[in-house]
Amino acid sequence: MTQPSPEYLAAAKANLDAFFGVAGKVFEGVEKLAALNLQVVRATLAEAQENMTKVSGTTEPPQWFALQAGFTGPFAEKSLSYGRQVFDIASATQAEVTQLAQTHYERYNDPVQALVEEAAKHSPAGSEAAIAAWKSAIAATTTLYETLQKTGQQAVQVAGSNFDAVTATASKALQSNSGQAPVAAGAKR
Repeated sequence: MTQPSPEYLAAAKANLDAFFGVAGKVFEGVEKLAALNLQVVRATLAEAQENMTKVSGTTEPPQWFALQAGFTGPFAEKSLSYGRQVFDIASATQAEVTQLAQTHYERYNDPVQALVEEAAKHSPAGSEAAIAAWKSAIAATTTLYETLQKTGQQAVQVAGSNFDAVTATASKALQSNSGQAPVAAGAKR
């Protein structure tokens, strides 16, 4: 049985380190989402208890409807805030994973190119086509990596701007609705 070379062991260790680095970043993102969700559930339960206490103290239907209408605005604002926080956690996690992938790619791209160049220097006559194919494959991989990286960044930017637009529209709608006079019992809008 042959022993693996030191280069092979070093590459395997680097690949494992990269895998666990990415897994760690993803896990951190999941932890942040779980903490946010627990915080939201805790706050929602406390608010529901407070609201039920207020509602149970009302004796007239117009008071009850006014209280119910008052619950809608804060709920919508908190929903928008929650959505923003989820988006921020997801985009920060994506950025960290992308940075790790870029570091790993850059660490191995240059040595592979150097290996191909060294092989080209010492290759026998007639192997130019094989060396050209290797160089072409490396160039295609580099182009693919750069394209995927740019596409990912653009997707995050588009999603962020779309989320900002939806949030702004929803906030304006909330502000305009909260600025309207309450509807009297039996009145039509």
